[in-house]
Amino acid sequence: MPTEKQTVLIVDDTPANIDVLVGILKENYTVKAAINGRMALKIAKEAPPDLILLDIMMPEIDGFEVCRLLKDDFTTKHIPVIFVTAKIGVEDELKGFKLGAVDYITKPISPPVVLARAQTHLALFDQNRELDKKVRQQTAELHETRLQIIQRLGKAAEFKDNETGLHVIRMSKYSHVLAKEAGLNDTDAELIMNAAPMHDVGKIGIPDNILRKPGKLTDEEFDIMKTHCQIGADVIGQDRSQLLQLAREIALSHHEKWNGKGYPNGLAGEAIPFSGRLIAITDVFDALTSVRPYKKAWSVTDSLELLEKESGSHFDPYLVPLFIKSLPQILAIKNKHEETGSESMQISEAVTA
Repeated sequence: MPTEKQTVLIVDDTPANIDVLVGILKENYTVKAAINGRMALKIAKEAPPDLILLDIMMPEIDGFEVCRLLKDDFTTKHIPVIFVTAKIGVEDELKGFKLGAVDYITKPISPPVVLARAQTHLALFDQNRELDKKVRQQTAELHETRLQIIQRLGKAAEFKDNETGLHVIRMSKYSHVLAKEAGLNDTDAELIMNAAPMHDVGKIGIPDNILRKPGKLTDEEFDIMKTHCQIGADVIGQDRSQLLQLAREIALSHHEKWNGKGYPNGLAGEAIPFSGRLIAITDVFDALTSVRPYKKAWSVTDSLELLEKESGSHFDPYLVPLFIKSLPQILAIKNKHEETGSESMQISEAVTA
C-alpha cells in the first residue's frame, strides 16, 4: 500500500513564487497554497499541514506575525515553519527563530535546497512524533498513576456537588474527541483529556448550601459560586508539569464566554485559552444531557440546538460545528458511561477505557 504523502503549505502573496515552489515540491508532497496570512492561518487550523513554507514580506499580516499566531495556537504550534525570504538580516533571522521558525530559505530559491530543507524538517518532525510516542509508552505506569490521582481529585469535587459521578469521565472523553477533530495531535489531545477532570476542582471551596441548592442562586450566591474558578487554579497551583499547567488553565477559563460576558476575567474570543473554549462545550453538553436534582436531562437534540444558538456568543463558533460533526463518537461515549447508580465502582474501569 503506498504511503500517504506529507502535506506542505506554501504561503506567499506573489502567485509566481507559489508556482515555482509547487513545481519543486508537488512530485514528493501534497502541496497547498495561501496568498496571504489570514488564509494560511485558516488552512492550518482546519487541516494542519506537516510543514509550512512562509514568506515574510506580505500585506496586512506579515510572516513574522503569522508564525507567532501559529505558535500561540494549541492546534498549530507543533507545525514546523520555514521562512522563505529574498533578503534577511541577522536581527530578523534571530527574530524568526525566537518566534519558533526552524529554518530559512533565501530567494532566489534553489530547487535542491528547497527539497533538502523540506525533507530534513519533515523527517525531524516524524522523528519527534515517534520519540514522543516511545516516551509515552515507556512512562505509561507513572503516567497512569498520575492520571488516577487527577481523576480522583476531580471526582472529589463531584462528590461535593450535585453533579453525578461519571460526569468527569464523559466530558473528558468528549474533550479528547473534540480536540482530535480540531486538529490536535495525539499527545496534545490526550493532555486535554487528562487535564479536563480538574475543571471544577475549585468547587471543594464553595459552601454546601450553595453547591447543593435545588433552586436558582441569588446574585450574591452566584458571585460566590463564580469564585470556584480561581479557587481551582489556586488548588492546582503553579507547577512545572505540563499536565498541571493545562489543568490550571482549564479550571480558570472554562466559564469564560466568546462574547466576553463569562467569568472570572471576562475574556473574549481567542483571548480565552483554547483549552477553556473546548472544555466549555463538552462540560455544558454533558451537564445539559444529564439528570440533576434540580432538572431533568435535556434531549441530545435540544442540547445541540442550544450549542448552535450560543455559538459565537457563549461558545467558540469554530469548535461548535466540529463537536456536532463528532456526534457519533460523542454518543458512543455517552452510552458507554451512562449513570447506573453504581458509578463509583466504575471509575477505575472508566479511567482506562
